[in-house]
Amino acid sequence: MAEQSLILWIITAVLTLSGLAGLLLPLVPGAPLLFLGLLLGAWIEGFRYIGIWTLLILAGMAALTYVVEFISSVFGVKRYGGSRRAMVGAVVGGIAGLFLGIPGILIGPFVGAVLGELSLRRTLDEAGRAGLGTVVGLALGVAGKLVIGIGMIGYFLLMRLH
Repeated sequence: MAEQSLILWIITAVLTLSGLAGLLLPLVPGAPLLFLGLLLGAWIEGFRYIGIWTLLILAGMAALTYVVEFISSVFGVKRYGGSRRAMVGAVVGGIAGLFLGIPGILIGPFVGAVLGELSLRRTLDEAGRAGLGTVVGLALGVAGKLVIGIGMIGYFLLMRLH
């Protein structure tokens, strides 16, 4: 029984850490994995320490990561004068960048936003600003999601210790 519990806790840790990493990486469902890891941790202990209200708060925090990502992306593009096409270009560039490793993940959204703006016949200066805004928005979103994710783990641990 103790061996089975240890295996479940290892799975919990892997899910939680994968979820945390997923908050940084595009196309990895970070918040759901993180929540699933914490839910498994609560289940292992028969929901003795983590009850429905804590789980609802954690689920709300997980959902909040998507809100933060959306708002920060819109903020970055709009603040720097980008269009909707710049946002679409940033998403496409980010996906294409996945195939080029870490440099592609960082450069892809910028190039995509610039190309999106250039397709609207914007100047290179305007397109570059939109690209910069996209990168700023993405960075803010990642930082916000990471803060929420670490907060989820901290809240889980705090409730577990009570």
